Amino acid sequence: MDRDELVRYLDTYLRLKDFPQDLSLNGLQVEGKKEVRKVGAAVDAAEAIFQKALEEGVDFLLVHHGLFWGKPFPIVGHHKRRLELLFQGGINLYAAHLPLDAHPEVGNNHELARALGLVELEPFDVGVKGRFPLPTPLVQVADMLGQLTGMQPLVHQGGKGLVETVTIVSGGAASLIGQVDTDLFITGEPKHSVFHETFERGLNVIYAGHYDTEVFGVKALAQHLEARFGLPWVFLDHPTGL
Repeated sequence: MDRDELVRYLDTYLRLKDFPQDLSLNGLQVEGKKEVRKVGAAVDAAEAIFQKALEEGVDFLLVHHGLFWGKPFPIVGHHKRRLELLFQGGINLYAAHLPLDAHPEVGNNHELARALGLVELEPFDVGVKGRFPLPTPLVQVADMLGQLTGMQPLVHQGGKGLVETVTIVSGGAASLIGQVDTDLFITGEPKHSVFHETFERGLNVIYAGHYDTEVFGVKALAQHLEARFGLPWVFLDHPTGL
């Protein structure tokens, strides 16, 4: 598939222009080969990921966390090595940060909500709110998340043991706790400054990992491209444990 055609499609499908507040340079960050034959999907843009992409013959790499975040920096050291790998393989690097969190079809949060069986989904910030069809034990939700991510989540039980309404914002969204009005908040990584507020407000919070809550979007987007354009893809897994 022609690279520029694919980029135009992704820019529109992911509604990049709707997220001017995002510090991420969303879209095509590094230009590679003109013809796209194989897509890679990864959470992070990093040297180890680029090496895997090179070994897998990827020429179009989708990432959630790209290389550029609003501030200039010199292309030296590890920054230089990262770009050298991309140029060596002719790999196009495409990043989608908040647009991939918020997307109703392939976004991290909607994907995770559907995987948990939530219904009546509605937007919340770049995440989603919903409910279980029946009140569900908090410990069961934690077990479900553990099975989905392969990691044991951290549970802060400040509320009741049965939960029905749920808010999900993947990654690092602990600062949103003050806006949550559901029985349970699911996000990626904890933040010390909101620890006491969780219990004082009677809220349940499950921290399921920044990395682990953000594998869903890039996988779903790659699957979407395969279904629409017939592009084969591979997931390049490099867990951070965070």
